[in-house]
Amino acid sequence: MDDRGGSFVAVRRISQGLERENSCHSTSAEVVAGSAAWLGRGLSCVCAQRRESDARPSFDLTPSEEECLQRLQNRIDIGYDSSIPEHQEALRALWNAVFPEEELHGLISEQWKEMGWQGKDPSTDFRGGGFISLENLLFFARHFPKSFKDLLWKQEGDRSAWEYPFAVAGVNITFMLIQMLDLEAVKPRTMVGAIFLKFLSENESAFDILYCIAFKLMDRQWLAMRASYMDFNTVMKATRCQLEREFLLEDITRLEELPSYSLLTL
Repeated sequence: MDDRGGSFVAVRRISQGLERENSCHSTSAEVVAGSAAWLGRGLSCVCAQRRESDARPSFDLTPSEEECLQRLQNRIDIGYDSSIPEHQEALRALWNAVFPEEELHGLISEQWKEMGWQGKDPSTDFRGGGFISLENLLFFARHFPKSFKDLLWKQEGDRSAWEYPFAVAGVNITFMLIQMLDLEAVKPRTMVGAIFLKFLSENESAFDILYCIAFKLMDRQWLAMRASYMDFNTVMKATRCQLEREFLLEDITRLEELPSYSLLTL
């Protein structure tokens, strides 16, 4: 229980900055733990909270980068709505991608807990990440199925007795990336954000690919820190800092050149 009255939910492990030399974001933004109510009843979000006095420059965009940013912002603005058929189908598609031989009994079902949702209705966990967080999970499951299932079933490393809930952690990662890249701004205000938009203009799936990298990196940080569920926010901060360092490396021209991309397996 945190000091704001929210609760943390853990899953028992089942046995089956503007200069390139900066090592982490150097604005006066603070990474803070948001209210646990952000995810309903579970892990609190990890987000950057900017002070009123912060002054950050903006970077000019090419027409192509502006278009790509607008399309991504349109995706981010869509909240998950369980009454929309497209959203229902995406949720079913996620289940089928993960459990192709197990019939889903309904969009509200105890079965969802197998994937790391906090309750029987995943829609309650999407409130912080929106529909794009579901799209991110589905992209991960389809394009990097081995990495996805290794994380889902916690198959790598010396695991904690109490693990982070997989799907809820995924929603946190979507939110963290939106904050890290400052994607709700009209123009990027950090070098990391500007570099990302160059990647995005060359690959429309850049955000989804970065999500997969970030999820795998988060789990690697989790193992390296020998973390348990109360350490989740600390692990997320370390993950964000590592991603920012990698973005600022010399000669990185696409996401596939980030060192952490090598963690992904198909």
